[in-house]
Amino acid sequence: MGELVEKYGLNRDHPAIQSAADYLFSHQSEEGDFRGIYGNQYTPNYSAAIMELLIKAGYGSDSRIEKGFHWLRSNRQQDGGWAIPLRTVGRKFDPKTLHVEPIHQDRSKPFSHLVTGVVLRAFAAHPDHRTSSEARASGRLLAPRFFEADKYPDRRAPSFWTTFSYPFWFTDLLSSLDSLSLIGADKNDVQIRRALGWFLARQQQSGLWKLPLLRMTREEDRDSWISLVTCRVFKRLYGEDNSPKIGRFVFTFKDQNLVVKR
Repeated sequence: MGELVEKYGLNRDHPAIQSAADYLFSHQSEEGDFRGIYGNQYTPNYSAAIMELLIKAGYGSDSRIEKGFHWLRSNRQQDGGWAIPLRTVGRKFDPKTLHVEPIHQDRSKPFSHLVTGVVLRAFAAHPDHRTSSEARASGRLLAPRFFEADKYPDRRAPSFWTTFSYPFWFTDLLSSLDSLSLIGADKNDVQIRRALGWFLARQQQSGLWKLPLLRMTREEDRDSWISLVTCRVFKRLYGEDNSPKIGRFVFTFKDQNLVVKR
């Protein structure tokens, strides 16, 4: 569904998307989250990732999506972010854990940027929720974690920030900037400028970015997709008329193409 929605623009008018959406909604619990990937356990990251695609497919006004947002709001950590509940109480992913009653989180534990970055994508995808206090608050939490290790074992290494996939899967530097550019984050924030500078420093002479990929490894045009999303982030943040300086680099748009000057 991610491939069809993100790359080919299919939406709920297409029977394949309708069928996929029906299946996904069939796994939504009475509480509002989506179950199955972690057995019967709460999964704010996958719940939000499913919601993101459903919203982009045209289900943003569906009451079931609103129910999902209510669940996400009700299951934040005290610091304002999100984490996998079973991880906050020191539990592992194993059969004995996955199929018991849902484990509630220890809200006093810190947020996970892996989880919070995915949840932010659902908020950013929705035209109303992207301007919410929850979206802004989680964005302010996420950016300072760029290039840092997560607080929990899953995808903890800082190197995961710079391993990419499209459609987005886990939280990485590009998926985070994409969300932040949609919720109206400050482009002059020190961490955001640092992240943008990381991309500018790695643009090829051809204009493309050839970056480490987690998925899409069999696609001949994988670099083009990553490059498209990267350019989209820059355009959202700065538009076509400005030439912001980030470190040693200045970028601008000429004939709809991104131009980088050192």
